[in-house]
Amino acid sequence: MFKYLLLKVIYDLSDVDVVERSKYDMSFKYFLDMEPEEAVIEPSSLTKFRKLRLKDVKILDMLLKKSVEIALEKGVIKSHSIIVDATHTRARYNQKSPREALMNQSRKVRKAVYQVQEGMKERFPIKNTTNQLEEEFRYCEALIEIIENDSSLSAYPKVKEPLNLLKEMVEDDLENL
Repeated sequence: MFKYLLLKVIYDLSDVDVVERSKYDMSFKYFLDMEPEEAVIEPSSLTKFRKLRLKDVKILDMLLKKSVEIALEKGVIKSHSIIVDATHTRARYNQKSPREALMNQSRKVRKAVYQVQEGMKERFPIKNTTNQLEEEFRYCEALIEIIENDSSLSAYPKVKEPLNLLKEMVEDDLENL
């Protein structure tokens, strides 16, 4: 499960999409120590694991620490000190607010849709300009509904993956509220 979550974060995918991609992407199968014909897990199992077992950030730190220990034991890492270039990492103290995260993901969804069908600009709801999280939820839900109702758009993986991640983010944020 930890490896699935690692792939999810690295490739910025939803639970559903990381499991779907694990079905056919041989690099994912290799990373997950799976045979090419081996079946993958159910996306709901990954969601349950993420929501129920990894609530505490300290568990994730413990898993990373254990991963480094195993790498040291196996000789993958030769040194006992690790130098990390953190230029592009997300720091815990500098996390985006739920509203900012939703805004960024909805922007990615719109950008993916525009690449496929630029004429959709007129059909999309008016962007939220307030600082209210509830208004951002309404905007995202309206955006999701419009795209899902257009079956030609939601069939494109380029649109489907960011859309699934936006849906997951909305569900998670609503659940946390």
